[in-house]
Amino acid sequence: MAFSLLLHDLVNLAHAAGREVMRIYEDGTTVREKADKSPVTDADLAAEKVILAGLARIDGDTPVISEEATAAGAEPVAGERFYLVDPLDGTREFISRNGEFTINIALVEHGAPVAGVVYAPARQRIFAGETASGSFEAALPAAQAPGDCKWQKIRAKQSGPAPAKAVASRSHRDDKTDAWLGDLGITDLVSAGSSLKFCLVAAGEADVYPRFGRTMEWDTAAGHAVLAAAGGRVMCEDGPPLTYGKRERGFDNPGFIAWAK
Repeated sequence: MAFSLLLHDLVNLAHAAGREVMRIYEDGTTVREKADKSPVTDADLAAEKVILAGLARIDGDTPVISEEATAAGAEPVAGERFYLVDPLDGTREFISRNGEFTINIALVEHGAPVAGVVYAPARQRIFAGETASGSFEAALPAAQAPGDCKWQKIRAKQSGPAPAKAVASRSHRDDKTDAWLGDLGITDLVSAGSSLKFCLVAAGEADVYPRFGRTMEWDTAAGHAVLAAAGGRVMCEDGPPLTYGKRERGFDNPGFIAWAK
């Protein structure tokens, strides 16, 4: 498949982290609470260790902002080019054992996510996208080598007068989302966890993903990259494109809508 060498490296890193996550998923883990009251597990920390070591090896001059390192007190540094990492997006899904958790790695340049990988090891699905090449999906069990993947190109839906099918958060659904969907007359709704929601839109399995509650940049950048490379877009609730490196906001996002077209 016509990936860049960098995207191949990010796929390999996400897969290596996914192996660690699945090992802990199968063995069981202790759940702890971070300062912000959100949960963290051994899987979050083990996956982050793999990814940060790998990024230091393949692109050590580029800053990395990672969820658990930031939670532990590391000062986020964002320049014109930096990585955003969520080593286990959907920790609540991991704890509840519904399989809807992902490993997210994204490269951001000038505020836009230009390459990203989203790996859902329990679902054995991996998505990869970059601006220059487009977006791709493959089946990838944690025990299988990424080089054996059979990748297929994916494309967000580009036709139809109005969105007909939405995907929404399984753990963070709110009344505002329901009202927004009602205003558009959307009744066909799929619930999903983590960055899989972006990927379902990118793969043509849904038309739109609205999210009005708080998210952090590492939650969204990789899925955003996959969707953008598949022909979709992610817009802030008040209109402009969603951007990254928002230090003045503490690297959190405003409400946004991810569109197939």
